[in-house]
Amino acid sequence: MLRHVPHQLSIYSVLYDRIPNDHILKTIGAHVDFSFINDLLKDSYCKHLGRPAKEPEMLAKLLILQYLYNLSDVRVIEEAKLNLAYMWFLGLNPEDDLPEASLLTKFRRQRLKETSVDDIIQEVVRQCIEKGIIKGTGLSMDATHTHANTIKKVPERIMKHLARKIIKAIEEENGEIPSELIGEVPNYKLIEDHNEAKQIMKTYLETIISKAENHVDLSILPSSQKAVNEAKEVLQDPKFIAQKGIRSLVDKDARVGYKSQTDSFYGYKVEFAMIPEARIITAVTVDNGAYVDGSKFDELYQRSKACGLTIQEVYGDKAYFRKTILDTLQIDSVKAIIPVNPCVYKIDEGRFTYNKDSDQWFCEMGNNTYKKVYQKYKNRSNIYKYHFDKSQCIQCPKLLECAGKNVKKKVLGVGEHNAQYYEHSQMTKTTQFKLKYKKRASHEWKNGEMKRFHGLDRARGYGLKSMSMQAKLTALAVNLKRIAALLSFCDHVFWKQIANFIAYHRLTPLFMQIS
Repeated sequence: MLRHVPHQLSIYSVLYDRIPNDHILKTIGAHVDFSFINDLLKDSYCKHLGRPAKEPEMLAKLLILQYLYNLSDVRVIEEAKLNLAYMWFLGLNPEDDLPEASLLTKFRRQRLKETSVDDIIQEVVRQCIEKGIIKGTGLSMDATHTHANTIKKVPERIMKHLARKIIKAIEEENGEIPSELIGEVPNYKLIEDHNEAKQIMKTYLETIISKAENHVDLSILPSSQKAVNEAKEVLQDPKFIAQKGIRSLVDKDARVGYKSQTDSFYGYKVEFAMIPEARIITAVTVDNGAYVDGSKFDELYQRSKACGLTIQEVYGDKAYFRKTILDTLQIDSVKAIIPVNPCVYKIDEGRFTYNKDSDQWFCEMGNNTYKKVYQKYKNRSNIYKYHFDKSQCIQCPKLLECAGKNVKKKVLGVGEHNAQYYEHSQMTKTTQFKLKYKKRASHEWKNGEMKRFHGLDRARGYGLKSMSMQAKLTALAVNLKRIAALLSFCDHVFWKQIANFIAYHRLTPLFMQIS
């Protein structure tokens, strides 16, 4: 049950006057109204029954402090008890008691859903855009990796642990281990052939599962049944034996991803949208390490628009060069500051150029196509075949180089959407595009900030839900820190302009008399 009571009415609240007005938490508290959090989470509490609950706004602020200063649940409570600025930010009196650290865990898991954090980020950004604190018309997108809070294991080790888990569960619920399940466990470490070791351990686990189902009544042993079902589910995944699926029983959602052809990581991908001019994050999504950048573009884009941001340009790397993304931006009349991906657009522009008005391709010798044929394929993408004029090609000095010995004319095959890509490709070669694309570099600064100072380099917990909560709370914390920096900069510029004005008009003596 929620209660709404006034705070900071104690006589000891006079101690808060010792906090400097330019302190980061005072700056944030003066310009961002967090009272909306109580209304946002009110449906997760009972309205009439139960003892009075701690205010969601106060608990959310504790989480903000935790991620702002990279503290644990226990440490943030300890620090808040000793720090007047923390207590002021939480809206408490200096003598008030703080909740137990375990309540923060319950609040994250039971009350604060992932969508709620998205709404908090969105509302904070909306408030600051409305007040003119955040300015910008661009939106940059990128993904960064986060290591899992566990090590990746080989399939042999996972299958050994699954078998042990089944036997242990049966022993605890049944009181003893059936003799059929007692046997020697294969030592896979002594087997040099990795594939042979995997097959031996797979056979061993399948045998344990079969014996457990045939010699134990699993219907009355829920934990044992759960362990057996888990083992079956792992074995049924075709990616498991190939070491592309589950790699840990502690964190089942983490996957292996690649930063380059030779550099891999085990964990998650955090993709976020950001206003590059202000370096403010507008939306965040999280997926496993095998996630392909740009797959959740629409979600990030729509959430960013819901912040009240007027988007005129979208920045992204080659991973965002996709027809679906380009079409979405074209419909909204938004410029796509995205370089061409050569894996998608494979035309040699040094030899061929395109005229969109006549829908013709021209070769480097000036010959042009006179017809196009749409070619469908079952197992690969459909293409258009553009035919060059035979009479022109047969007299061309580069016929052999272009079409080959046994061909008398050139047929150029291009993808369905290459005509659209060609126009975008020409735009990316301009100086204006290159200058604008430099704005995307601010994403790398933000990645480094969140990883080095706010703990996003490694997951705090286990599972996709926990990682998603961590990434979004980190984004909220760095947003508030950046908002405070923007406000401090504005104040500094304002007073500097006043000082310059006074000096310019030689009004210093007059102001001294007035003061």
